[in-house]
Amino acid sequence: MVELPIEWPPGGDDAPLGEESDDLDGPLVVEPPHPVNWNLLTGDEAETEWIELNRWVNWLRRTYGLPASVVPPFWHRHPELVWELSALHLHWLCAYDPDQHGSAPFGWHRDFADARQRLHDWVATSGTRLDRDRPTRQTTWPGEPPADAIEDIPIGDRDKDFAQFVTDDVAKRRQAEAEFYACAKSS
Repeated sequence: MVELPIEWPPGGDDAPLGEESDDLDGPLVVEPPHPVNWNLLTGDEAETEWIELNRWVNWLRRTYGLPASVVPPFWHRHPELVWELSALHLHWLCAYDPDQHGSAPFGWHRDFADARQRLHDWVATSGTRLDRDRPTRQTTWPGEPPADAIEDIPIGDRDKDFAQFVTDDVAKRRQAEAEFYACAKSS
């Protein structure tokens, strides 16, 4: 595998990942809100989307005092939580767009109540907690090999884990892109 240099956090090691980086003024991407299909993002797109979503999720959990049973520290390691939070983020961006109707934020808050219940259900199913995490259990269907045993892992430095997770995800996507283009050139 090719080692790809990825600067994380953006701006170097002194760039904050905590509260200071959660400021929602000055988006990373100056473009209209759009649905994010996490399955189709390039490495560069994924890096931007991860940073934006993480910044917004940190703002959301602090603003609304959300417990780990709704938004746990390792939400980024659970696709079911990523998809739900990503959709909620898009809904928030659209509801608070300056060109939106004045009652749109009220609709967002109504939908946020539904989303909180779904998030709570996803967290309960996944088994992630404030101080530990494990991959979401998968049901093995008849004829499939049995699932591997799942161990809880303690959560030490959440921001460090997120940075490594994003770095790995972006590198994997860039590698897939490089392999795709290499195959396309050889055809």
